[in-house]
Amino acid sequence: MPEHEADGQLATPTHEVRDFLHRRREQIAQRWADEPLFRAVFTVSRDEAVEAGKVVVDALTQVADSEQVEDPDSAGFSAVREQLGRMGAARSRAGLSNTQVSSELAALRPPVENLLAADLQQAPPEHLRACSTVLTVLMGTLRLVAMQTALSEWQALSDRQRMQLLEVATPVIRLWDGIVAVPLIGTLDSARSQVVMETLLNAVVEEHARFAILDITGVPTVDSLVAQHLMKTVAAARLMGAECIVSGIRPAIAQTIVHLGLDLDVITRASLADALGYALHQLGADIVKPGAGQR
Repeated sequence: MPEHEADGQLATPTHEVRDFLHRRREQIAQRWADEPLFRAVFTVSRDEAVEAGKVVVDALTQVADSEQVEDPDSAGFSAVREQLGRMGAARSRAGLSNTQVSSELAALRPPVENLLAADLQQAPPEHLRACSTVLTVLMGTLRLVAMQTALSEWQALSDRQRMQLLEVATPVIRLWDGIVAVPLIGTLDSARSQVVMETLLNAVVEEHARFAILDITGVPTVDSLVAQHLMKTVAAARLMGAECIVSGIRPAIAQTIVHLGLDLDVITRASLADALGYALHQLGADIVKPGAGQR
């Protein structure tokens, strides 16, 4: 039955929906527990899905009470934002597209609308329509909040995976006592150069390295930005007490550096082997070819 305000008039549609959500909290949660979104995410028991549904209904009730049904930043959504994000991310990991997840969220609305229509069947048609509109807007905002949160979760996961890939793609190799090398392959952008610098500096400390070789054989091009990244890494290594050697400068890259008028201000060698030989010589070690010195 529709609620009435103190003066005998019908409650405002927003407050009517608020009271309805509070009154039908258990029934709504029970119906949601059978929907694909809740059933697939909360697999331990149906009771777990029901309790999760109650939390969402409570949030909707609080939002309706504040009369901010169109505001995804309403304080009422704070309590369920993380839960909604986990639910959306779980369905995405199960192989569903964003559109499919959005459709599952949209499927939560009909069960609530049916309950509202049953509760207000004695209310004036215009009042029922107004309340249905409020409920539709409120459920649409819930859907928006869930998708925004899920997208944020996906973006954060993507960023973490990207950083992990960068770390894997930037190994530090211990070539000799006091000598480490970083073979670089692919484009050297700002994000990756930061990973290179951190990885190299950590290796310098751990290995007590006196020489650090940056091998750019696998770097397709060297422009002023790449050179800047390299020099920052070289300067940071020097502050840690290690001398940097840049190896793998191919003829095309050498011509580019000259054409751009860049001054790398660093020891360079044509190949990683040449750089290793130089570092070994500086450490007082020599590479002796097999059979050398024999008669």
